[in-house]
Amino acid sequence: MTTEAQKTTASPTLPEATLVDFLETHPPGQFVQIPDLAIWASPDGFQSWYFSQPELQLHCTNERCNGIRVFRCVSGKIHLAGTQKYENEFVSYRCSNCQQETKVFALAMRREKDKGKGICYKYGEVPVFGPPTPSRLIKLIGPNRDVFLKGRNCENQGLGIGAFVYYRRVVENQKNRILEEIKKVLEKIHAKPDVISLLDQAITETQFSKAMGIAKDGIPESLLIDGHNPLGLLHSALSEGVHELTDEECLELAGSIRVVLTELSERLSQALKDEAELTKAVGKLLNRKK
Repeated sequence: MTTEAQKTTASPTLPEATLVDFLETHPPGQFVQIPDLAIWASPDGFQSWYFSQPELQLHCTNERCNGIRVFRCVSGKIHLAGTQKYENEFVSYRCSNCQQETKVFALAMRREKDKGKGICYKYGEVPVFGPPTPSRLIKLIGPNRDVFLKGRNCENQGLGIGAFVYYRRVVENQKNRILEEIKKVLEKIHAKPDVISLLDQAITETQFSKAMGIAKDGIPESLLIDGHNPLGLLHSALSEGVHELTDEECLELAGSIRVVLTELSERLSQALKDEAELTKAVGKLLNRKK
């Protein structure tokens, strides 16, 4: 395993993070100073510095878990010599709840001499970095699932321009699919015909910006995000010219687009579910009365 990590020396300009924060929240491809990289221990009667193996809070995809769970290191003791060379290690963690799902980190680590701190570089991890994409969002974007996941992969790797372009394509391509779901909510809550008509006009409009402008007054209150129209938020972000932005700015916008899309998918699903449950409950009561 070779990388530029083999050549990098300590630098005061490197970001700093605890080992837990680094493993849980930092994407691959970064050098980070870790104050608690190693601990002084004697597992076999020999005192030395070893990888500190902190417990992690990670998402477990096992059907028994399907949420954040405690993961513990199962790689055994990893000795960190404390030299000028990076030591390459595969570090494995296992879910403490289901005892089945694992997370493997590929790391380059260099401990400072006579200290527990050092520098760590993450080559990659399996499963890939980042929280899983909610199934409701995948259902909402439908045919553009693979395009969205490419954008998610770019975002995970810090490739802002790539992530922004992929996400923009998804939203623009699936404009009608999103509007159709909003229309279903309006019909469920028995919105006025002229409000539903706005959604029909937006669906037939081929220009994305015009469609968003038409639909903005037809968004039910249950779909507002912090009091804001989600379509307006998406349109505002997507209107930015990618050629005028830095990669960091694109990365920030891409993350915001993903978060708003995810929240919109959750609210759409909940709104339709609530109405379906209410209809079912009313039907049961009516049948009982009869």
